[in-house]
Amino acid sequence: MDQSPPSRHLVHPSLEPALDSLPEFDLAAGDLAQVRAGMVEARVAAAAAASAGTSPAGGVAPTEQIVPGPGGRDVRVLIWRSPGASGALPAVLHIHGGGFVMGSPDMSAADHAAFVAQTPCVLVAVEYALAPEATHPAAVEDCYAALRWMAEGAGELSIDPTRIGVSGVSAGGGLAAALTLLARDRGEIGLAFQHLIYPMLDDRTGSVGEDHPFAGHYVWPATNNQFGWRALLGQEPGGPAVSPYAAAARAENLAGLPPAFISVGALDLFAEENLDYARRLMRAGVPVELHVYPGAFHGFHLVREAEITRQALRDEEAALVRFLGG
Repeated sequence: MDQSPPSRHLVHPSLEPALDSLPEFDLAAGDLAQVRAGMVEARVAAAAAASAGTSPAGGVAPTEQIVPGPGGRDVRVLIWRSPGASGALPAVLHIHGGGFVMGSPDMSAADHAAFVAQTPCVLVAVEYALAPEATHPAAVEDCYAALRWMAEGAGELSIDPTRIGVSGVSAGGGLAAALTLLARDRGEIGLAFQHLIYPMLDDRTGSVGEDHPFAGHYVWPATNNQFGWRALLGQEPGGPAVSPYAAAARAENLAGLPPAFISVGALDLFAEENLDYARRLMRAGVPVELHVYPGAFHGFHLVREAEITRQALRDEEAALVRFLGG
């Protein structure tokens, strides 16, 4: 009897050869420390393979800084600056993915180095507190501490404070969206853009309501999503009193937010929540660029050689370059 997921026939042809080698893990049943190490290793390897044989990284290395965080907690950031660039540069705070429970800014180092080698900017990647050791609002407050440090130290960092934006992938995309809401509501820092790559926005996905029959079958299923949200919230996801600074989809008012770029695969567990968030942003008068990639599942960026991945990466980079170009 065929045990293939019902969405297998919908997978993009360029991704299909990689299906049997995709990472599979059950966060609820597994060793989280082991899964964390494996995720970073896989992401670093993918980025290194993508940049092998090319020169854009060009020796661009990050500097490390410890930023004062909430409650006296130290927040580590990595900073890349375009070589040879002068004057006040646009900047982006990048927030890594990992379901709120794993990941590190180091795992995208090759990508960040390559990007700043070609695009004049300052890129800061933040190492936020992971769940379940630290529950909400620790992660978003760490990100806010890094953002505030960038804005307050703009002169020393040679950053143009009017051109600071946020970018994030998966859980990092969810944190970027939540951080954008938090910055708007606190009124201390004006953000120029939000760049969200298959963001994890809604704790109700996979926990409340009917599951999407053709989404969430690869890399990040509903069971892992429930684990990640439970770890972040310190309670069962889907309840009535979840902060929008934890789950941005819970925000009632999206007016006054900066322009958004959102990309997601059609087979991603997050597809519907991303589409709904984009729709609500547009109805609130926020400029939105939305991309939905046919046959792509969550984390398809790991398959760097796939045609659909290369297309997505081109679209994402072009949008970020436009944002930073002002």
